[in-house]
Parts: sequence; structure tokens; C-alpha cells
Amino acid sequence: MSTAYELGWATLKNGELLAAAEKSGYEVLVTTDTNLKYQQNLTQRKIALVVLSTTSWPRIQKNIKAIVTAIDLAKPNSFQSVEIN
Repeated sequence: MSTAYELGWATLKNGELLAAAEKSGYEVLVTTDTNLKYQQNLTQRKIALVVLSTTSWPRIQKNIKAIVTAIDLAKPNSFQSVEIN
């Protein structure tokens, strides 16, 4: 697991980021960009998106099980949202 920042992808736009991730062999992209599903057409993509409803790390940490489940269930060119309270 890596972050976009760690991979040098922090400046890539959404479509470029998805393309770079796919080219590097990633099967799932976990993001907090809730607009991504409206901005990208996944039908031609191999990668799956798991979108978290918050950027709050403490809240994300408390919901790891739900996030891992979403990742495990992810299929190519799919979108899953994880609501985090």
C-alpha cells in the first residue's frame, strides 16, 4: 500500500491518477474524493474505487474493518462508498 504522495503522483489529476495506478498494477484506489465517481467513467477502467466519506484519520482508523471489507469486495471498474461516522 502506498499513497499518491509517496509515489510522486500528488499533482496528477483524477484521470491521470487512475491511469498511473492501473499502469503500476494497482487494482483498487482508496480515496476521500467523494466527487470522483461523478468525474470519472469507470467502464473502461480496470481499477476499482473505494471512496471514504471523510478525511478524518481518527474516524478512518475506527472503521478499518468496513474499509477492508470494501476493498476485498471491489471488482474491476466498480465503485464502492464507505460511510464513516
